[in-house]
Amino acid sequence: MKALRLGTRKSELATTQSRQVADRLTRITGRPVELVGVTTFGDVTRAHLTQLGGTGVFVSALRERLIAGEIDIAVHSLKDLPTAPDPRVVIAAVPPREDPRDALVCRVKLADLPAGAKIGTGSPRRVAQLRALRPDLEYVPIRGNLDTRIGKVAAGELDAVVLAAAGLNRVGRSHEIGQLFELDEVLPAPGQGALAVECAAGRTDLIELLAVLDDPATRAEVTAERAVLAALEAGCAAPVGAFAVIDREQNREKPLNLTAAVVAIDGTRSVRKSTAGPATSPMELGRDLAAAMIADGAGTLMGERIH
Repeated sequence: MKALRLGTRKSELATTQSRQVADRLTRITGRPVELVGVTTFGDVTRAHLTQLGGTGVFVSALRERLIAGEIDIAVHSLKDLPTAPDPRVVIAAVPPREDPRDALVCRVKLADLPAGAKIGTGSPRRVAQLRALRPDLEYVPIRGNLDTRIGKVAAGELDAVVLAAAGLNRVGRSHEIGQLFELDEVLPAPGQGALAVECAAGRTDLIELLAVLDDPATRAEVTAERAVLAALEAGCAAPVGAFAVIDREQNREKPLNLTAAVVAIDGTRSVRKSTAGPATSPMELGRDLAAAMIADGAGTLMGERIH
């Protein structure tokens, strides 16, 4: 049986999560899968991601390889995907989500860090929300893989770094987490902790095969979160957090609870709203919540990003 070619970025985290997807697909279907390393623009540029708009810099190269037929499947961190659909590809599966929260890699909690301590993060969303909690700390923009970022703490260049808990869990480094931020402290990026498994839109055989990996609840949750981001006309580098969860305790309607926030980059002002609705209409729920946030002045916190 011919192996499916799964395209992935070459970092430890990307290859680890791609291998997990590949192994699960093989276990369920018996189809062998081989990984194909792909270098993306986001991997080679030295520019900070906020200068590039953030969205899509890790995605385009993988999609181009899909369209060219050089790979059969691509695995992305879902939070890296642009919210605008690409008609050439389809998200054939959204596997069950890992922990969506942000994590502080440090020996102490955020509250115990001394004034002026240096915190590394490349995310304006994290900086804005952390400044609301600790405006007396210094937030330093950083790039690089997990080893590089965590290494800056070990070397004493930084007092702590903030990373996605999901990534640390996937590569077996959760023991380095000093604090997991609860959702009322730091809302995660839309789609954080989830993966997207893509294939070319015309590959109906793959769409059917990959469906075994899909978790409908996770798909509904991240669809609502990304609908907020899209309606706010914001990219993944914007100071927008969102989190949705289906109440799995309800046997009938299974309501979808959604919370989102836009936070000024200095952390002094924010618009935060929550709503709930049927899990069967996640897109509409996200759009309606974004409209309510704009009506409450969210646009003024992001300059011209929201109209």
